[in-house]
Amino acid sequence: MSGSPAGAVVTGAGRGPGKEIARLLVERGHSVPVTDVDEAAATATAAELGDRAFARVVDVRDHGRVEAARDDIVERTGRLDVWVNNAGILITGPAWEQDEAARRLMLEVNALGTINGTVAAIGAMRDSGGHVVNIVSLAGLTAVAGEAVYAASKHAAIGFSLSTMADLRAAGTKNIDISCICPDGIWTPMLFDKLDDPGSALSFSGKLLQPEEVVDAVRKVLDKPRLVTAVPGWRGIVAGVGDAVPAFGLAAVPLVIKQGARVQRKLLKAQAPE
Repeated sequence: MSGSPAGAVVTGAGRGPGKEIARLLVERGHSVPVTDVDEAAATATAAELGDRAFARVVDVRDHGRVEAARDDIVERTGRLDVWVNNAGILITGPAWEQDEAARRLMLEVNALGTINGTVAAIGAMRDSGGHVVNIVSLAGLTAVAGEAVYAASKHAAIGFSLSTMADLRAAGTKNIDISCICPDGIWTPMLFDKLDDPGSALSFSGKLLQPEEVVDAVRKVLDKPRLVTAVPGWRGIVAGVGDAVPAFGLAAVPLVIKQGARVQRKLLKAQAPE
């Protein structure tokens, strides 16, 4: 990409890592629509980030709304440089215990939302170039007990991203990059609410990340695109081994769940009033 930074879009930017990624892009000189299904959160974040940010209500399941957000930023700035698909939702429990609405919601927000955002971004980047960053999850790299449908949605996001990169290169498009960030559990309200949920123990089995650690990973791929980045890296190696040898990975799951449950109990105890 040439010239000064232009437009950048972040989905699910009203709070958490999305908010901090939007802040990073504003600091790098981009104009950023803070998109979220929560209008109040988007408006508050946009006001906090300053003149380069503005609020936009977007449900990533609706391709028309996603395209409208893209067209808006291109009209305002003349070019779309970066698109970050961050919006996501986690509902824990075995698939057979979840109703159809819960399963559909996760698949549509996490997988279809990533597809909608990526396709919309490519439409604006074909001539000028750009970078799509998809915030996925370690759940997209391996088996995750208690989060089967969530993991399915994240595996779909990874598969789509890598396959679309292959399609772009096969079409001779070399000026668009796609990078996937696969973080471990992030210490946000979404995970905090799962402290007493046995089904989410696996999310607590590694290092609980702070949002700024995800932002740092985004900063690094913006400077040097990379197809898949696990955060932290060692968890990505473990996930890769489990995925390469599924029998080994599945055998290790109960041990990892026990570790996660211990962390949950420790955190719950720390939160309890004295």
